Amino acid sequence: MSATDFDVLIVGAGLSGIGAAYHLQTRSPGRSYAILESRDAIGGTWDLFRYPGIRSDSDMYTFGYAFRPWTGGKAFADGPSIRQYVRDTASENGIDCHIRFGHKVLAANWDSASARWQVRSTDGQGGETVLTARFVMLCSGYYRYDQGYLPEFAGYDDFKGAIVHPQHWDNALDYAGKKVVIIGSGATAVTLVPAMADSAAHVTMLQRSPTYIAARPSRDVIAETLRKALPAKLAYLLSRIKNIGLAIYVYQLSKRWPDFVKKAVIKAVRDELGEGFDVETHFTPRYNPWDQRFCLAPDGDFFQALKSGKADIVTDHVERFTETGIQLKSGEHIEADIIVPATGLEMQLAGAAQISRDGVVVDPADLYTYRGMMLGDVPNLALAFGYTNASWTLKVDLTCERVCRMLNHMKKTGTDIAVPNVPADITPEPLLDFSSGYVQRAIAHLPKQGDRAPWKTYQNYLQDMLTIRFGKLEDGYMTFSKAPEPVRQLSAREAAE
Repeated sequence: MSATDFDVLIVGAGLSGIGAAYHLQTRSPGRSYAILESRDAIGGTWDLFRYPGIRSDSDMYTFGYAFRPWTGGKAFADGPSIRQYVRDTASENGIDCHIRFGHKVLAANWDSASARWQVRSTDGQGGETVLTARFVMLCSGYYRYDQGYLPEFAGYDDFKGAIVHPQHWDNALDYAGKKVVIIGSGATAVTLVPAMADSAAHVTMLQRSPTYIAARPSRDVIAETLRKALPAKLAYLLSRIKNIGLAIYVYQLSKRWPDFVKKAVIKAVRDELGEGFDVETHFTPRYNPWDQRFCLAPDGDFFQALKSGKADIVTDHVERFTETGIQLKSGEHIEADIIVPATGLEMQLAGAAQISRDGVVVDPADLYTYRGMMLGDVPNLALAFGYTNASWTLKVDLTCERVCRMLNHMKKTGTDIAVPNVPADITPEPLLDFSSGYVQRAIAHLPKQGDRAPWKTYQNYLQDMLTIRFGKLEDGYMTFSKAPEPVRQLSAREAAE
């Protein structure tokens, strides 16, 4: 195996990529691999996002790796703690020495003749390099790193204060004693409000429509009790099982009896804020629970900021930016020194890398996902794509396990190519049944799912665990085959004869 040819290439050194490398080393040992990372640091999302209060809205007992217990204390960890957790995982397992920083993947072409992926990337020095691999794992996340979503606001350039998008936070920004307006109602906005309210003169969260926000304790008392009484790995496993079960229960309850859950969530908000607060206007969404992700307020910090008077919430539409703030369609004007458009992400598959087969470019929108982890009719390629209704890492761990099973199966059977074959009678469905803006903006450009297994993504961890971890590899759709025999070049004498 040469320095440019590998058994596996992993794209991305974030939570998913480091996890993939660990699974590869432990479940399929002896295989050569490299990790291509476009940035200059480990951590992915958790290294990129640096806005105040950045944290996980999934509990760390399920968001953490199955193989490495989370011992950081808080169940909902802050960004720096998660970043350190990922980096420690890489260094403790010798994964960091396999990372090639500054390598942004531009294109990946499957060459049928050699049964290899040809992966073209920048080399960190301004040039380009081509590496080849038997298998590629795309662990680069699901959104653009170079820019977040920013609507076209009339009068944007008229505003005389500072405008900073959370995805590109300016650490030199001083918001102490300043009037801050945060546009948005998602997890980022709900995180920013309490984080900035302590030192800002006032913080206003401006939303077009309400979202579901739930207060939860920042520490898991049961998990901490188990850790004191049991060995660390067993305590972590039991805490993980408990939280997975709880998440599935809440999700299924939301889907089966949405009105019941909606009333319970809104009642909890009223209990947090008191009867004098206009919960109907600001905290009663037009959609059902889990049609979009819930927002989390650890220890009710968001509600505490509102009750303190340091922050408030306005439900209205932006008419335009002015020199001194934001004019709303209702006629109200909000004064601001700083505007933070927490307006979401731009989804992107494979870090915008161009995927092709034998030189023919493939449009992801024409493809179907297989078990939520591969693309139909595309050989030896896996995607690390997590859940919308549970912790991202749960699905990524399962995907990595399945990839290792396939690699081991190919080694055992002497085969080189694994490709899921799309049936002719499949009925297309949108990949994600989610009404969030960032999903709806991108859905037409994403792969599709099918109307039945294994082409349908069920967003159910237990179901996936049984089928991905224990299901047959040769399931009637996945085929394994040998690489074609290389064509022998004829000598001059043979050619003459």
